Amino acid sequence: MKEITIDKLIFKDHLSMIEQYSLKDFMFKWLGSPDEGLDDLLPLKYTDQVFAKMETTLETKIKIHGDETFRYVTITEDNQIVIGGLDTNQELKFRIVSLDERLKSY
Repeated sequence: MKEITIDKLIFKDHLSMIEQYSLKDFMFKWLGSPDEGLDDLLPLKYTDQVFAKMETTLETKIKIHGDETFRYVTITEDNQIVIGGLDTNQELKFRIVSLDERLKSY
């Protein structure tokens, strides 16, 4: 996986319905295809404030990468999936995955 700083990413202003469903599907598989389904475990809502993303409510406390709490998932103009989470200090941390890399692994 290529490393890049967040300031080099160009986020999309709008996500198509296909992109929204693809992000939901990605998160479902990334979380191990939970039996209760994604909407019950991790309800995602489309927002386009600042940039387009699928985000969860503040009440949802899904832990990712240790103590980080999941906040949102989005796609950049370069088709990179970006997962945003809050660390224990409430600072935003990012995980970047190339969509091309994800497609090759299926």
